[in-house]
Amino acid sequence: MTSYQFIWFLLIGVLFSGFFFLEGFDFGIGMSVRFFAKNRAERDTVIQTIGPHWDGNEVWLITAGGAMFASFPMWYASLFSGYYIVLFLILVALIFRGVSFEFRANMQTDTWRNFWEWASSIGSFCAAFLFGMMFTSMIQGVPIDKNGDIFGSFTTYVNWFSIVGGVAVSLLCFIHGLNFLRLKTSGELRQRAEKWSKVLYPVLLAGEVVFVILLYLTTDFFTRKPMSTWGILIALVIFTLAAWWGAQSSHDWASFIASGLSLISVVVLIFNGLFPRVMIATNNANSILIKNASSSPYTLHLMTILTFTILPIVLIYFIWSYWVFYKRIKSPKQVAE
Repeated sequence: MTSYQFIWFLLIGVLFSGFFFLEGFDFGIGMSVRFFAKNRAERDTVIQTIGPHWDGNEVWLITAGGAMFASFPMWYASLFSGYYIVLFLILVALIFRGVSFEFRANMQTDTWRNFWEWASSIGSFCAAFLFGMMFTSMIQGVPIDKNGDIFGSFTTYVNWFSIVGGVAVSLLCFIHGLNFLRLKTSGELRQRAEKWSKVLYPVLLAGEVVFVILLYLTTDFFTRKPMSTWGILIALVIFTLAAWWGAQSSHDWASFIASGLSLISVVVLIFNGLFPRVMIATNNANSILIKNASSSPYTLHLMTILTFTILPIVLIYFIWSYWVFYKRIKSPKQVAE
């Protein structure tokens, strides 16, 4: 394995980490539109919190997919063809979720406005759930032939571990969204988001215990990399407890950062378990390795130069955009007063 191959494996992990940190609270806000907000005024406020950001946050996913295509074409081909239906459903969920914000604002009747609000909430939940299900099913090992083609059955993708993974990621995103609401709103909405967080964190911790048990039973993470796997899992629990403490003590920033780091910990866990593989086969001889899946050294070299030239500009823009819209949004009752 060359240094460029290792760097690009790390960069793809960083891109997915950025996606789940940023788009994670977008998914949570989307779910909150119908599952948390009580009336139209509150739903307007909830959507307004991510109005300037949600479409920009999705760019991290597009960039991660593009980077995978350019740097590890065999990984891209195997993953995207083997998980074609799952990725298609994710795309449908993202489309419905994306257009729902625009269509809802222009609907003249309550019926269609409610329809697009439900499209936002269901689309956000389905996208988060399917991402979690896809990644957790992938790390169990899938039937791959010597050419890198996946021949999976229904239970390859849908099983107890993948369902628990999907639920866990959805719940993490929902709580991350509530923590973002606490940062961006004041008054009754913020207080209710804090109250919900206090109730949901014990449920999340119980789910994490179930996830660890199934991870131990269905993957090779603990046999191949016991120390790093346990270390990441301990970090995940610590971040969850820190976020819970933030909810109990009204430290909004602590809760938000810690819940985001919890999502990043899941990505780190997956990439740590994959390394030095990019796809895990049920027959270990057919697993796809980083060293065999990458583009040519020249391609990786050129991409590295371009990335480290453009990336600082992109990061500066993201930081600037969040700084411009950092102020809290008043709850509807406060506005009325």
